Amino acid sequence: MRIGIDLGGTKIEAIALDEAGNTLIRRRIATPQGDYAGTVGALAALVSSIETELGRSATVGVGIPGALSPASGLVKNANSTCLIGRPLDRDLGAALGREVRLANDANCFAISEATDGAAAGAAVVFGVIIGTGTGGGIVIHGRPLTGVNAIAGEWGHNPLPWPRAEELPGPSCYCGKRCCIETWLSGPGLAAAFERETGERLTAQAIVARAAAGDDGAEAALQRYEDRMARALASVINLLDPEVIVLGGGVSNIGRLYDNVPRLWGRYVFSDRVDTRLVPPRHGDSSGVRGAAWLWGG
Repeated sequence: MRIGIDLGGTKIEAIALDEAGNTLIRRRIATPQGDYAGTVGALAALVSSIETELGRSATVGVGIPGALSPASGLVKNANSTCLIGRPLDRDLGAALGREVRLANDANCFAISEATDGAAAGAAVVFGVIIGTGTGGGIVIHGRPLTGVNAIAGEWGHNPLPWPRAEELPGPSCYCGKRCCIETWLSGPGLAAAFERETGERLTAQAIVARAAAGDDGAEAALQRYEDRMARALASVINLLDPEVIVLGGGVSNIGRLYDNVPRLWGRYVFSDRVDTRLVPPRHGDSSGVRGAAWLWGG
């Protein structure tokens, strides 16, 4: 049995898979905010409760919103900043009494969708998770590309391409820079942009609902968001030329993106036509956690 865990900024989800890859159980709990020790404890308790209920022990893989540094073995580049500089795999392994495998959550998402999901069979896949943060994972011929610095796919911490005058100098990012793609396209980024533009504070979900109900201000905000996403993904297409881009995370539930963004990105892609497909995940919000379980192989 394999247990996969998706450690997000606001929620922790776990899944147990049998030897054939069938789901045995799923659990979801809130992430202890800003509490590293509490997060390790919550992860360990979640694994223990699943194993107790099923009466079996399991391998454990965890997708995290960051990466383990090849140099130090410590977490880096995590938008859940309490994880940064911590040996999460070792601490969780000690709590559970076994080896634990960690990988970037976007890599877990991308390998899941490239294996038997919305991008199955594609040679080059870019998987994007847009929720509390914005991350990306690259899969080439079925294998994730990690990179020598363990940052392959860190699309969210490049600056928003082709910025408008009114978008500069751009919002501050937790990474210390300004105008990162994450500050515009994450769920909180969409909400913050709407507040700057309208003076009203709404969640990303509320903005989408207002636009669907015919609110002009929310509709204009979403159109600006779609153009920003088109620019950001066009830069990926210019670099990787993927066959498929799969969206994950909460923002992937905005159905209009799959029609509107590809209609816009052609003006930014350096090609006479764009055959790249933008698709929702086949496995929905289970894809990342399934990919984490697969860190231990078939």
